[in-house]
Amino acid sequence: MLLPRAASAAATEALLPHNLSPWGMFMGADVVVKSVMIGLAFASLVTWTVWLAKTLELSRETRIARRRTALLESDTTLAQVEHDSQGKTDAVAQLIHSAVRETALSHGMFDDGFKERIALRLERVEHAMSRRISRGTGVVATIGATAPFVGLFGTVWGIMNAFIGISEAHTTNLAVVAPGIAEALLATALGLVAAIPAVVIYNQLVRGITSYRALLGDASAQVMLLVSRDHGRRGMPVARAAE
Repeated sequence: MLLPRAASAAATEALLPHNLSPWGMFMGADVVVKSVMIGLAFASLVTWTVWLAKTLELSRETRIARRRTALLESDTTLAQVEHDSQGKTDAVAQLIHSAVRETALSHGMFDDGFKERIALRLERVEHAMSRRISRGTGVVATIGATAPFVGLFGTVWGIMNAFIGISEAHTTNLAVVAPGIAEALLATALGLVAAIPAVVIYNQLVRGITSYRALLGDASAQVMLLVSRDHGRRGMPVARAAE
C-alpha cells in the first residue's frame, strides 16, 4: 500500500517546478500571462522615461521663465526685452514676441481695443505653451488607471488555467496548482508595480505643470504692464490716441 502512495508523491514532486523565482515563474507562465507581464514591464519603463524627460523639461523651462520674468519686473522696455529674447523659443520669449507683434500691427495706437488684443494674444500663447509642457502626462495617467486591471486580467487568466490543470490532473493536491497560481499572482504584482509609481509621478507632474502655468500667468501680466509703461513713457494717453 505504500508503493502507490510513494509513486503518487514522486509524480507530484516531478510536476512541481524547482525554480519559483520571479524569472522562473515568468518563464513557466502561460503565453497570455507572459504577454501581460511584458506589457506591464514596458508600461513601467514608459512611465519612468516620461518622468525623467518631463522633470528635466519642467526644471529647464521653469528656470528660464523665472529669469525672464525677473527681467520683465526690472526697469526696462519692451524693445529691450524683445532684443534679449531674440531667436529664443521658450514660453516667456513667445509672450514677448507676441506682444511686440501686436504692437507693430497696431501701429502704436494705444486705443481701447489694444489691451484686449494684447491680452488675447498672450492668452493664446499661454495655452499653447501649457499644452506643450503637458505632452506625455496623459500616457502616465492612462498607465496608472489601467495597469491594475491589466494585471488582474493576467491573474484571472492564469488562475483559470491552473484550475483547468487541476481538472486534467484529476487531483486536488494544492502543490500541483500552487505554482500556476503564483505565476498568475505575479501579473497582479507587476500591475501594481506599474500603476503605483505612475499615479505618484502623474500627481507630481501635475503639480509642477500647475506651478509653471502660474508662472506664465505672472509673466503675461508683467508683459501687459511693460506695454502700458512703454506707451506711458511715450506720452500717448488713451484719450489722445482715441481721437
